Amino acid sequence: MLVFAAAILEILWASMLKDADSVMMWILIFILIVASFLLLIKAYKFIPIGIAYAVFVGIGTVGTYIVSITILGEATSKQQVAFLILLLIGIIGLKLTTKEERE
Repeated sequence: MLVFAAAILEILWASMLKDADSVMMWILIFILIVASFLLLIKAYKFIPIGIAYAVFVGIGTVGTYIVSITILGEATSKQQVAFLILLLIGIIGLKLTTKEERE
């Protein structure tokens, strides 16, 4: 759950980078980056680092791509969507085959 929340914040800050043109926007992006990585660091206590980071980056990549085509109106192709689906399958596989540790 922590990795998912961290990835959502990553999607937000990564999507905001394109239009960041004021000090307030950059401060907000900085806060989102810090919060995202703090959640990821906390997740490392329950999930192996390699799996947590791969899932974090994968969800962030897929989410940012979806935002770029649905909200920002950027171009896409069938090949890109196919590879994105492969990435998503890998993320789900990593998550399903990893046991979380309890404190």
